Formats: sequence, structure tokens, C-alpha cells
Amino acid sequence: MQKRQLLAATLCAAWACTGLNAMAQAYPTKPITMVVPFPPGGVADTVGRPVAEAMSRHLKQSIVVENKGGAGGGIGMAQVAKSKADGYTVLMSLSSLVVLPEADKILKRAPLYETNQLKPVARFTADPTVLVVRADSPWKTYADFIAYAKTHPGRISFGSSGNYGTMHVPMEQLKAATSTFMLHVPYTGAGPAVLSLLGGQIEALSTGPASVKQHIASGRLRALAHWGDGRLASMPEVPSFKELGVPIQYSQWAGMFVPADTPAAVVDALRQAARFAAQDARAVAALTSAGTSFMYQDAPEFERFVQADGKEMSALVKRIGKVD
Repeated sequence: MQKRQLLAATLCAAWACTGLNAMAQAYPTKPITMVVPFPPGGVADTVGRPVAEAMSRHLKQSIVVENKGGAGGGIGMAQVAKSKADGYTVLMSLSSLVVLPEADKILKRAPLYETNQLKPVARFTADPTVLVVRADSPWKTYADFIAYAKTHPGRISFGSSGNYGTMHVPMEQLKAATSTFMLHVPYTGAGPAVLSLLGGQIEALSTGPASVKQHIASGRLRALAHWGDGRLASMPEVPSFKELGVPIQYSQWAGMFVPADTPAAVVDALRQAARFAAQDARAVAALTSAGTSFMYQDAPEFERFVQADGKEMSALVKRIGKVD
């Protein structure tokens, strides 16, 4: 009896394995959904659309971008983390992915997802965020801005993509480093936050260059400083905070993830498509035009990067603590 049960179990496992291999070899046989966990107009969307278009040409199957904003990106991230692990739902996320579970714990609520529910596939970009204000503001330089912030506590409001997101964390760094108080106004994504800055509802924000380069070029916004280590190729005239004597640094990366249990062969197919996209002339031109460029990492390197960044950001979020 036991032998028959063992044989049956072995055959079932073999058939399951054969089925998974067959699925992986045929992949993809239908359109793929790329979830961008923010509204249109932000960095994840700006990176995701040209990448999805290039990958679809390589895979010979359409990739449909679905913007799923809310909870600082957490709703869309959780949707992918809990979706079927078959390669037909992928995530284009920002670095807030490693922050939000820790933030939920600080707020004493159950995390929407855990980072180990998602498997890194490829990193596409990694840009320092940029401090921007309206061009008609009285602040021509960072020195003007911070002097006003010091003498008028709470009078400057800044927007973000949500609590503890990639637009919020660097501003908290700036506040802590300069002993200033500025009012945080969270939005559902970078796109709405930038529109509010343009419309005069807020005074400043920190975001990736791709979200604001066109508005800087058109003369509507002014960049005062950035969170990088040296001058940016897309904004060589803008100093870093380090140059200005403020010891802060922050990078906003964009990368692709799938549910953790996605078959290895499917992940490999997506990795090949991601490598193609990172070298595709159309995608390169689209990102260059937007003010960013590919800083590609394949899955093994990206996975190590995510783990290291997660530890660093976890410590940073703990220092920030609970926010209103």
C-alpha cells in the first residue's frame, strides 16, 4: 500500500514538473500585465512604458501597463505579490518597495505584502532625487530655500507619492539634516504631486529627474539641489547636497519583480526580454529624453542590491519614525 502511495506521489510530482516545464517553454502565450503601482506621470510609469514596449517586441506578445495607485504604491505591489506566479503579472516598482513593509510595522498595522513575496528580475534605472520649486518662487538657490525654511517653520509644504515613499524619505532626510520643519502633503503618486506643485497647492518636492525635467526645461520649475554623489548628466548645473555641505544622499531606483514562486524558466525569459529592453535604441532614447538613463542590473546582482538597500532603508525609516 505504501509503495503504491509513494509511486502515485512520485508520478504526480513528475506530471506537475512536466506541466510547469511545458508552460515555461511555451511562455508567453497571452498578453502580460505590467502593474505600475502609481498614477501616470511618475518615474515608474515613465520607465515602465518604454520598457514594456521593448520587451513586448522581444517576447512577441503584448505587455499592457496597468496603473494601480494607492497607499504609496503598496496596493499595486501587494496585488502582484499575491497574484498567480505564472509570469503574466509583473511589477514595475520603485525603491519604496523595500520601505513600505517596515513603515507598516512602525504604524502598527499588518503589512500589505512582504518583500520576500516578490522576486527581483531586473533593475532599469537608479537616479538621485531632485529638489524642485516653481520657477516663479522667491527661492533662486538652495541657500534661499533653506534660509526661508529655518525662519518660517511649517510655511513650506512639500508633496510626495505617499508616506515613506521615494519622494517623502529624502525630504525627511533634509529636514533632519537642517533642523527644519516643512509640512508634508502626501499624494497618490509623483504625477499628482507634480501637478499640485505646478498649480501652486504646494511649494516644493523631491522626485526623480524624469518626473520634472520637461517642466524645468519649459521654465515652469526650478531645480535647487539633488541627492546624488556628483553632478547629473541630465542637469549638470544643479549641485548635490554634498557639494552644498549637507551630508545626505538618496537614490530612487526602478525595477521589475514577479511573484516569488514564478518558475525559473519564466523568470529567465523575462530577464532576456529585460536585457533586450535595456539595449533597445527606442527605449534608450525615450528614457534619455525623459532625463534618465538605464543603469541595468540583471536578477542576481539586483537581488543583492535590493537586500542591501532594504537594510539601509529600514534603518532610515526607523530613524524617521511615525509621521502625521
